[in-house]
Amino acid sequence: MNKFSAFLLAASFSLSAFAAPDTFVIDNSHTLPRFEYSHFGFSNQVSRFDKTSGTIVLDRAAKSGSVDVTIDTTSVNTGFPLFNGHIQGEDFLDTKKFPTITFKSSKLNFKGDTLASVDGNLTIKGVSKPVTLEVTSFMCMPHPMLKKEACGANAVTKIKRSEFNAGKYAPHVGDEVTLTIPVEAVKQ
Repeated sequence: MNKFSAFLLAASFSLSAFAAPDTFVIDNSHTLPRFEYSHFGFSNQVSRFDKTSGTIVLDRAAKSGSVDVTIDTTSVNTGFPLFNGHIQGEDFLDTKKFPTITFKSSKLNFKGDTLASVDGNLTIKGVSKPVTLEVTSFMCMPHPMLKKEACGANAVTKIKRSEFNAGKYAPHVGDEVTLTIPVEAVKQ
């Protein structure tokens, strides 16, 4: 094998390694999904989940990848312990039977080099529905404290809770719920 052939072979391995997908693990301490709904028209209530896990696979060169998120429904945080228990009850999240909410992507959509949205299936109380998470911000860079590559995004979608068997008191308590997922993930 001559030097030029060896160079081409080495270059092809380098390019394929560069184009390989990267796997990022969700940082639970900086990924706190929120949900917002109208409370009898008086106000919009915002609550969150305190425990989230999952992975993001990102192939920036191919503009593809996957998102797999699991939210622990028992970690719902309304700011009031008694109301946390109410939200965990059968009429809403039914956390005894359904301790997680999941989102599994089917397609990542890019606008240029930026992730613009993620299509996938959201599962709440055993009911799966297709949703699109609109990505309102997206950035990858070396994490200044962890000294590893990290990516972060904010994603939002709207659902009708009644479509997930959680429609008690609708329409007085709003059926439309805005889900916002601020996510940070660190490269494995």
